[in-house]
Amino acid sequence: MPRRRKPPRAGAIGELPPLRILSQIAAIQGIYYATALILFLFTGLVAGTGFHLDLVLGWASLRGDTTQGFVYAFVWLCCSAVVAVALVALVARSKLVPDFVFTMHFLHLCVVTFFTGFLPRNLMWWATMLCSIVATIVMAMWGCQWRELRPINFGGNGGGRTTDDGGAAAENGHAGGNPDGGGMGDEEMGFGRGRGRGRGRDGAGEYELASIREQEGN
Repeated sequence: MPRRRKPPRAGAIGELPPLRILSQIAAIQGIYYATALILFLFTGLVAGTGFHLDLVLGWASLRGDTTQGFVYAFVWLCCSAVVAVALVALVARSKLVPDFVFTMHFLHLCVVTFFTGFLPRNLMWWATMLCSIVATIVMAMWGCQWRELRPINFGGNGGGRTTDDGGAAAENGHAGGNPDGGGMGDEEMGFGRGRGRGRGRDGAGEYELASIREQEGN
């Protein structure tokens, strides 16, 4: 007799599906490079230095002994802020943020090394990437935690309904011949609450009881 396999835990496959993770990594990496292209193109046009692909996929221009190098470092930090917003929107789980951030920067290191043929040798490049990692993790985790801790709204309006019910109960209490407000309005009025459906505890009404008595008599 073949041995039965133990069924998988409920939700185990749906928690971290591989295709979804790969698609999220590709989306985050694409947003990272798209933002860098736009910002470096804008910076090159404003500064009059022109744009070349080495600004995004290289490391030689990111130097610590020139003002332009600090400007490029600031551009990369701006890219990290955009990526943090993308992580909050796409991932939305604070415990997964460090994994995505480290994966993104590791892939960027591989791309830069493949594009230039050498590992980055400028200390400014490494310092900028380290600051980018820390800034992205801090901003994305704060955004994800803020999103996770937001109150869940199921579409009801509890506050307004409580106020309306309280006003209706008070109104029905006076209408039912209990002007001193002894707290017996709902108990004596049943579920009618001023709608003219009866005065019984079960909300059936005197007319329905009268009809039942007539049937029993017949």
